[in-house]
Amino acid sequence: MSIEGDIDDPAASELFKKYPVLLADHSVLEFLTDYLRLMIGGNLGVFEMENLMDLDIDTHHRELEVPVHALTRAADGMPAFGIVAAVMGVVHVMASVDKPPAVLGELIAAALVGTFLGILLGYAVVSPIASRIEDRVAEGTKMLECIKVALLATMNAYPPQVAVEFGRKVLFSTERPSFQELDTHLREMKGK
Repeated sequence: MSIEGDIDDPAASELFKKYPVLLADHSVLEFLTDYLRLMIGGNLGVFEMENLMDLDIDTHHRELEVPVHALTRAADGMPAFGIVAAVMGVVHVMASVDKPPAVLGELIAAALVGTFLGILLGYAVVSPIASRIEDRVAEGTKMLECIKVALLATMNAYPPQVAVEFGRKVLFSTERPSFQELDTHLREMKGK
């Protein structure tokens, strides 16, 4: 069975059309087809292939972490903006020292709202968003690692069932199907 045509044009491939989720994920599809192409070429050994895959996965991970780091830095800075707002509010209060206590109380309260708003935005809004994006990056990286170990097991001449088991073992426990679940799924897919 020749798969060069499938690898060169996965969108037109009958083989890949069976897996629309894979076709929709361009980074995973590119990773898979690039390394299948290298495997077919036969010029790289297993260790060289593994090293190249590790570098590729690391680059992919670092690229996806850029927005995470930007949001984390923004979250870390939000309380400082709150402090600036509080200081500006205190300056405004100091300019109004001749006002009655009820007015001063409102001005002081407004100054404190700035502090609380900075803390709220930093720790309750922006930081959780950054954490969720970081989790998604880890999930995407784990998917590439799963493909990597399955392909390397194949290059090491393990049977397909064992290569798939290598890939299964790499997944996070929250995402990893049991051996039986995977076996049942593979049997169902084979029947299609």
